Order: sequence, then C-alpha cells, then structure tokens
Amino acid sequence: MAASRRQQLVFLAPLLALLFLHSDTEAANTTINGTSAADGASLSSSSSAGPMARSPASSPSQQQQQQQSVFSLDRYGGRGDGKHDDTPALASAWEAACASPRPAVVLVPGGGKRYLLKAARLSGPCRSSVAVAVKGTLVASPNRADWSDDDDKKEDRTHWVVFRAVDGLTVSGGGAVDGNGEAWWKNSCKVNNAMPCKEAPTALSFHYCTSLRVEGLKIVNSQQIHISVEDCSDVQLARLFITAPGTSPNTDGIHITRSKDVQVTDCKIKTGDDCMSIENGTHNLHVSKVVCGPGHGISIGSLGDHNSRAEVSSIAIDTVQLYGTTNGARIKTYQGGSGYAKDITFQNMIMYNVKYPIIIDQNYCDNAEPCKQQKSAVEVSNVVFKNIKGTTITKNAIKLNCSKNVRCHGITLQNINLKMEGGKDKPQSSCQNAEWRKSGTVLPQPCTTAEN
Repeated sequence: MAASRRQQLVFLAPLLALLFLHSDTEAANTTINGTSAADGASLSSSSSAGPMARSPASSPSQQQQQQQSVFSLDRYGGRGDGKHDDTPALASAWEAACASPRPAVVLVPGGGKRYLLKAARLSGPCRSSVAVAVKGTLVASPNRADWSDDDDKKEDRTHWVVFRAVDGLTVSGGGAVDGNGEAWWKNSCKVNNAMPCKEAPTALSFHYCTSLRVEGLKIVNSQQIHISVEDCSDVQLARLFITAPGTSPNTDGIHITRSKDVQVTDCKIKTGDDCMSIENGTHNLHVSKVVCGPGHGISIGSLGDHNSRAEVSSIAIDTVQLYGTTNGARIKTYQGGSGYAKDITFQNMIMYNVKYPIIIDQNYCDNAEPCKQQKSAVEVSNVVFKNIKGTTITKNAIKLNCSKNVRCHGITLQNINLKMEGGKDKPQSSCQNAEWRKSGTVLPQPCTTAEN
C-alpha cells in the first residue's frame, strides 16, 4: 500500500512542475477546462490532432503526465473576485478530485484572483493522491457571522479550511491564504477586556493526514492559529511565509499536536504569538532554518493544563534566528499535569533582542486567576541548549523554573554566549529545582541566582 502511494506521488510530480511553468493562468485554464466539469481534465497533447493523426511515441514520464486530472475552481463556478462566495466551487472541485481514479490537482487559479471562502471541510479518503495548487489567493469571509457563535458548535467556529483524513496530500503553488483576521482580533478578550473570551478560526487545519506536504505558500493574517497539524504522520512543511501583526492575539504560526515524523524547514514566521507551538503527542519533530519574529518564540507547550497527561519526545530545533521575540527556546508546563517532555534539543540559534532567550517553566500559568499549587507535574528531562548566542533585553537570560516535586533533570547548557543589548550590563541566569550540567563556555554563568 505504501509503495502504491509513493508511486502516485511520483506520478503527480510532473503535473505540479507543469503547472508551475504556466505563468499565464488563462491559457492554462483553457487547456485544463477542455473537457466536461464532471470528468475534470486530463492533460493530453493529442486530443485536437484528429482521428487520423498519429502522435509520436511518448516517454514513460510523458505518459504518466497525460494520466493526471486537473480540477479548476473556475470550472466549478468560482469567480475569484473576492466578493462572491466561492466555497461551493472549492467543495465541488475537491469532491471531483477526491473521487478521481488518477492522481488529481485542485487548481486555485492565479492572475490576481481572490477566492472568498466561508468555512470549508475537505475530507478523504480519496481514491488517489490529491494536490491543491494555490496560485491565486484564498481569502476568508470578513463576516464573523459566517461562523457559528453557539458554544455548542465550538467546532464550527474554530476552523476555516480543514483537510481531514487525506493520504498523500500536497498543498503548494506559491499563492496566498489570507485569514482576514482583523475583525476577529479587535473582538478578542486579549485586546478588549469587555469582550467574552471565545475561540477564533484556525486558517489551515490538517487532521488525520499521512504523507502530507505543505510548501511554498504565504499564510497571512489568520483569525487565530495560521497552520495546525493534528493527528498526522509523515509531514513536511517547507518554504512557508507566515505573517500577522505582532499585536494580533493567539496567532501562532505553526501548531503541532498528536503528530509524529514531522519536518519543518525554510520558514519565515512573524506573528503575535508563538512562531511554533509544539504540544501533547508530538514525537520525532525536526525543525531547521526557521526565522522567527516578532512573536513569542518557539515553545514546547503548554503541557499538562487542566491536570492532563502530556507526552512529547525526540524534538530537534536547529538553525533558528529570532528577532525581538518575547521568548527564544522555551518549554512550558502547568502544575498538576503528568507525563513527560524528553529528548529535546535547541541548537545553533541566534537571538537578537530576545526578552527571555532560554526558559524552562514548570510553573506556567496563563489563567485569569493565579494557578493553585499542585504536587504533580509533567516531567522534563534530557534537554540540551547548545550553540546559542545573541542579545537579550532583560537580565534573566537563562531561567530554569522547575517543579519542587518533579524536578527537571538532565539539562545541558553547552556553548552559550548571551549578552545584554547595548553591552551596558551583564545578563544573569536563575535556577529553581533544576538538575543541570555545563559544557564548554556558557555566558552568563549558569544559575548565578540558584535557589535549589
């Protein structure tokens, strides 16, 4: 089954390459829409040659390319004017592509087109592999009433575009996904204390997907989280540009939970919350070549909230630059939780004017009222902070605030050089209930205000 899926993905690659070569969208649409909407369009070079014409012998890759099907939103009634609701067009194109016996592409045409969408649910399983080629822009409806405000229908309010249970999905194309988040931000309780605290939609959600590829997109101004990967495996996120104002509430860049075997590479993230939030159930995650800021840095957690169990392991954060973020490399857990966060490495990081460069906080609390003291905690162990340098705007450059009852242990500080911005003062580090060791040169000196 896995071999068959890999073969379908190989067959799909030539078609995606062909689509990217077409800068003239109208010309591409003419070719793509040459057959009936019900059948989509097979790419073929001999359909207009007449019954007596003979085509030259095709190579195997050309034959594979001719067996692809493309389903354009325009063929299904999409207008792309940013005013009319194109949700039905996307749903119809997806349904046809998902039912195709051949590898298929859902095409969001470019040429400056903006396809207005309300909440969209794009579900599998599909008969073959499907790619979504976003050449234009998908833009969220600015009307908050298009999402249910009923607390009993919270699920409807917390998602915009959802892909669910799709194997071998690719979402790419160089276009944009615009969450139109301004209307949501100003109604957030974090911006306006008079407003009730309610969830807002996540722009792109991927649930229960395997062999997932998301690459080469701009995701901007999400209502809340920009990309959420949940209950997925074998995931690659690459060459993504994610941006929202630094004051926008809860606009995490990439959120990962209950997923394994995930790679995140070559991404630029500027948001009002965590550039990346890595939560319960994440295993074997590798992050590299990420630029973050503004935002709250790269966070593992929060974990253990509401006395829950959390399990996170085998996390590697490598080659990251952070600009003006609240935090740099952070692990945060609530009191009262259980489980573990272990085998975690933050390495090769450069920080520019970061408020709290290195932090483990097992007493994290983001509630309106102070959190109660509790005896249990998520165990934090085997954590390495290595080759980290740059500047901080606060004195407390390294903070290990661990649990009294479940002390964090196996913490390694190796080759760290953090200085105060402007060089007028020297940074410090603090430790509570932490078992750590030093390797190489570490500045500031570890645990200069230790309270073990």
